[in-house]
Amino acid sequence: MAVASSKSGEMHHMVGFTVGNEEFCVDILKVQEIIRMMGITKIPNAPDYAEGVINLRGRVIPVIDFRKRFNFPVAAEENDESRRIVVVDIVGNTIGLIVDEVSQVIKLERDCVSPTPETVKSSGGACFSGIGRLGEKLIILLDVEGMFDDGELAWAEEAA
Repeated sequence: MAVASSKSGEMHHMVGFTVGNEEFCVDILKVQEIIRMMGITKIPNAPDYAEGVINLRGRVIPVIDFRKRFNFPVAAEENDESRRIVVVDIVGNTIGLIVDEVSQVIKLERDCVSPTPETVKSSGGACFSGIGRLGEKLIILLDVEGMFDDGELAWAEEAA
């Protein structure tokens, strides 16, 4: 478990994951569970980033490919052994996010988090709540509720 040290005492508890060479984290309170890759049923006419839906213990959960949603290059080889589906709550909707690998629970003290730069915010980075510093490493803090514009989750609500 990684801990960024400081004297402020107030901590962000985050679940860390990687996509490509980049590290991201999401508030642990938004994460319902982390599961291994499983069969995904395609949904016709869904957006490109929508992989489809899964059956998770009797619940139909829409699944988003994080790579496609944020225009990361498609991996030459996808390793289903390390890929995971991070099941999160987005404004009352349960959504699965496909990521390359889940790393660890990260504790970041408030003063180790910088605001998202304005240039990033103005270019569609509303879903990033800040940049965390963990030693020499920078980690992008993801605000899952800012990942989609109004109406973008309509397909997911209908699928579930």
